[in-house]
Formats: sequence, structure tokens, C-alpha cells
Amino acid sequence: TDMIYLLLFWEFFQTGLFAVGGGLATLPFLYSISDRYGWFTHAQIADMLAVSESTPGPIGVNMATYCGMTVAGVPGALVATLGLILPSILIILLVASLLTRFRENRFVESVLRVLRPVSVGMVAAAVWSVVKAGLFVGEWTVSWIALAVFGVVLVLALKFQKLHPIVLMILGAAAGIVLHMGGL
Repeated sequence: TDMIYLLLFWEFFQTGLFAVGGGLATLPFLYSISDRYGWFTHAQIADMLAVSESTPGPIGVNMATYCGMTVAGVPGALVATLGLILPSILIILLVASLLTRFRENRFVESVLRVLRPVSVGMVAAAVWSVVKAGLFVGEWTVSWIALAVFGVVLVLALKFQKLHPIVLMILGAAAGIVLHMGGL
């Protein structure tokens, strides 16, 4: 129905408006959308994140597109993506028109000073949700296999710092496939 498109647009418009701090800051909003509508599960959000990080483009936009596609196909992907990016476009246009007049304004400086820790907090919440989804089975039971894979990848990343991130992503994807095929 048309209502699904309106809901998708509204939910992702709000996400785009309030998810300050980049693509990972959209994760708490996606978990909330999942809880409210049941369009996708928390486990599917982890899969969406993996795909979104592996594909070109901003993570938040990729996540919105993926979610919209999951919920309502190609039209849903377009509506969710438009909903996510529209607030940024509107804000950029507004700020650009006002910036020259208020560049040295103390209020503007104060707002930006407050937004920095808020964005750090939102990204920290997103990091925690990714760690929780990837390393824990159930509420607080650690997946030792996932922890071991994380440790190996971390050691490789630190030891071979010049190794291209795509190589690490391919290694991580291969480990995930092997572990999944092994039923682990």
C-alpha cells in the first residue's frame, strides 16, 4: 500500500535529521524501526551493516537503500534513501544561506560544541550494537569463535598496517563463509 512508502519516508527522514555522526549513527534508529514495525530483525540489521560497509557509498545511505528494498522493493529503496538524504540537503541549503551572516556568532559556536559529544555518543552506541551483534550469542554469552576471528583480524590489521582494507574485508568475509558452512 501507499502507507508503507509514507512510513518508510517518514522514518528515514527522521533518521537523516537526527543521526548526527555518520552512517553508524543510524543503527540505533534502525533498531528502533525494527522494534516498532517488524520490517526486519536485529540479525538482519547486522547483515545490512555488513553489506553496506562492503559496498561503495556512504554507510547510512546504503543502509536506508537496503532497508527500503527489504520492506518494499525498488520503490521502497528509493523512498527510504530520499527520506534519509533530504534533511541533509535542506539543512545544507539553509546553513549555506545563513553561514556568511552568522559565522562568528557565539550561539552557532555553542551549538557545534554541543553536537560534537552528541555525535561521539551516537557513534559509540552504534559501535556497541555492532560488537554486541557480532560477539555475543544471546544477551551476555560471548561467542568464542567470533571473538577468536575478531582477534585474528585485529592482529593481522595491526601487524600488516599497510595491508589494504579490502584485503581484510575479503579475509573476514571468507572466514564468515567458512564458519557458516561449518555450522559454527
